[in-house]
Amino acid sequence: MRSSRKRFTQAILLLAILMLAAPNAALAQDGDNPTLHYFGAAIGAGIAVIGAGIGISRLTAAAVESIARQPQAVKDIVGAFQLPLFLLEGVAVIALGVSFVVIFMR
Repeated sequence: MRSSRKRFTQAILLLAILMLAAPNAALAQDGDNPTLHYFGAAIGAGIAVIGAGIGISRLTAAAVESIARQPQAVKDIVGAFQLPLFLLEGVAVIALGVSFVVIFMR
């Protein structure tokens, strides 16, 4: 248990260092060879999609559990479930769109 927590902490620390160092390296390059914006776009899109996926899974799990506990309230639960679901999906789509703009407009 302790070693897995230590590895997780090390992985988060490494990711934080990469996220802090990548913009500096990208800005230090000359205009003819910008390559790290691809890395930044991939990291940003990946984090956004992973976050949206985690949010959608937690929301779906809570809705299914609520429906299992109170089957007579399905319409109310589904109605309350749809708006946050669509907003989370929209976040992921917008993040992917921004990453494509970063890649192709550079």
